[in-house]
Amino acid sequence: MARYTGPTWKKSRRYGISLSGTGKELEKRPYAPGQHGPNQRKKLSEFGLQLQEKQKLRFMYGLTERQFRRLFEEAGNMKGIHGENFMVLLESRLDNLVYRLGLARTRSQARQLVTHGHVTVDGGRVDIPSYRVAPNQVISLREKSQKLNVVEEAIEVNNFVPEYLTFDEDKREGTYTRFPERSELPSEINEALIVEFYSR
Repeated sequence: MARYTGPTWKKSRRYGISLSGTGKELEKRPYAPGQHGPNQRKKLSEFGLQLQEKQKLRFMYGLTERQFRRLFEEAGNMKGIHGENFMVLLESRLDNLVYRLGLARTRSQARQLVTHGHVTVDGGRVDIPSYRVAPNQVISLREKSQKLNVVEEAIEVNNFVPEYLTFDEDKREGTYTRFPERSELPSEINEALIVEFYSR
């Protein structure tokens, strides 16, 4: 299955969550899309709730179903809580960390920066968005990419960098200091439902 390239704002309204991370999608119309507007009544089954939670997380990080499932299975082979391990693996993706550092305004913009070769890890160029960054690795922009308009705009509006990252704005450089704790990851996701979905 190919990566979803349709209208993300519609998906955000469907799931009641800002998939871009900007929150703009839900400002004007914080209800599901459709001709009945905010008056829609829809009770989800247990399976429906599990599927919705899985889709929320998949669209949030911009993965294909195959990538998502493979990462989920890998998390199951690790020590610890399956759902939390899965969230940490998603958070350790290079495109996500570029977004978390504030070098891009959305994850899709971060993915584009990576695929176009603007990002380096420990000084070496990496153009694979799914590249898994290990703790203490340094993420930065290539010298010729540091003054890109999209980067300047993203840094200007970003006012928060998670505690598991350090960021030097002058150098356009950040370090993934440690794996995040569950409390530092998206609180609107119930990963237990995703584990239940794949355990059927």
